[in-house]
Amino acid sequence: MMKNWLVQVILMIPPCVFAVFPLSDNYPKNPNIDALNYIFRIELSDSTDKIKCEETIDVRYLAAGVTTLRLDLVNASEKLGNKGMVVNQVVSEGGVLEYVHENDVLIIKLPAPATLNQRTSYTVTYKGVPASGLKIANNKYGDRTFFSDNWPNKGRNWLATIDHPYDKALCEFIVTAPAHYQVVSNGLKIEESDLANGKRLTHWKQSVPIATWLYVLGAARFAVDYVDEFEGKSIETWVYYQDRDAGFYDFAIPTKDALEFYSDHIGPFSYEKLANIQSNSVSGGMEAASAILYSENAVVGDRNERWRNVVIHEIAHQWFGNSVTEYDWDDVWLSEGFATYFTLLFIEHQYGKDAFLEGLASSKKRVDEFQRKNSEYRIVHDNLTDMSKVTSIQTYQKGSWILHMLRGFVGTDVFWKGIRSYYKKYKDSNATTEDFKREMEEASGLVLEDFFQQWLYRPGILKYDGSWEYDSKKKEVKIRIDQVQTDGSLFKMPLEVGIYGLESQKPEIKRVLVNEKSNTFIFPVDFEPEKLVLDPNFWVLMEASFTKK
Repeated sequence: MMKNWLVQVILMIPPCVFAVFPLSDNYPKNPNIDALNYIFRIELSDSTDKIKCEETIDVRYLAAGVTTLRLDLVNASEKLGNKGMVVNQVVSEGGVLEYVHENDVLIIKLPAPATLNQRTSYTVTYKGVPASGLKIANNKYGDRTFFSDNWPNKGRNWLATIDHPYDKALCEFIVTAPAHYQVVSNGLKIEESDLANGKRLTHWKQSVPIATWLYVLGAARFAVDYVDEFEGKSIETWVYYQDRDAGFYDFAIPTKDALEFYSDHIGPFSYEKLANIQSNSVSGGMEAASAILYSENAVVGDRNERWRNVVIHEIAHQWFGNSVTEYDWDDVWLSEGFATYFTLLFIEHQYGKDAFLEGLASSKKRVDEFQRKNSEYRIVHDNLTDMSKVTSIQTYQKGSWILHMLRGFVGTDVFWKGIRSYYKKYKDSNATTEDFKREMEEASGLVLEDFFQQWLYRPGILKYDGSWEYDSKKKEVKIRIDQVQTDGSLFKMPLEVGIYGLESQKPEIKRVLVNEKSNTFIFPVDFEPEKLVLDPNFWVLMEASFTKK
């Protein structure tokens, strides 16, 4: 997902003893309840912004004795200008159930304590004007539209769900709207019927479990292009009818190439289609599963690099964030850091190494700027409570660089082996940073605790100050590298040193482990070096001063 303030910067292309931090965000999870499927029967109107919803929730109880079902649903209130939802009734198996709807939570009292593996459906009827989450407004052409905007936890403004990424479920949207609207959502369209009263019913069904922030609804007057297929799955473009030519041109590429690259290198694409959708509910891109939303201003008809890279980023999310989803908001880098780095990997594959390195350099610049202003920021949050802080420049850019450094640490082939194993194990499920670490350790045979702790669980930045000298009699180079970060931390990092002679000579690359405050290395060299370069292949996120003594 790319907020507007991130679009400009993310993809300009896009001896230590460590504490173990207990990580779990503050959302009241209930692992004894598993939501399996949501069916939203929603009515939209041109005469009012009020929506009506009859929602059926299919639940399995994973333990005996559960007495209530908790759902997130923002209730109507004066503080929201009387916007919000009002629940009319909750029914299950023909019986009306008691409930309490307050403080934006719907608590349904079960008629009897649940039994182990009991599966029960509940139907909740409610209506109201969404305060957020579903934007009902005119688009840039003055046409009325309806578009979801659920990130990160705004879906509860119009959908009664377990609104947290840990509980993934299937979903269906059965939408009745005036017949001049076309409706798009997750998954496959299984019905579209014109009704007798000037309305149209559209039914979309998502058959793969996804997190609730990825549920999507769009209703507008669209032009729709069935661009191509990927492994029998439709690649589609949905844009405002006024932007038909420009939108069809912009979104025709590189979607299929990106799908092929990620499928070949990571694992199978999970979803039934891939639609690129113009909307007025997001400022950058929103990676909703199988149905990606982009800013209405993304359609310009020139296939510019900026929006091309946003498309690649959102497609990368279909693997990381959508299929493999973080269990906690604390681990959101597993979504955003991954999508950012895998965007760069596709760029390297499709457009060349120079474009890849340019993207890394741009990311490093943003990381350094953020670090100077936020020296205590750490990538993995610790019990995040303020959802406005769920992402930052570092979640994207430093997260991306951490994956790049990990690739340099374990080697490219091992990196891809670990990525494929991680994806296969957690596909269509949830994972934590520790899960990812474990898969990379299995793939590499290395203990990666220090690497993960120093880059993900700890704030700070790596700074080197060093010098070198050549002894012509001994024919050796002496290198000094000091860690000079001022926060008292020490990093353990392998580092390449390039020893360069004449231009015609191939440089010698030495690999050292910098793990002390002051480090000295001596290498035999049978020629007088012209220069030495730290990290000549750009594998380490660092600031460094390195001179000839």
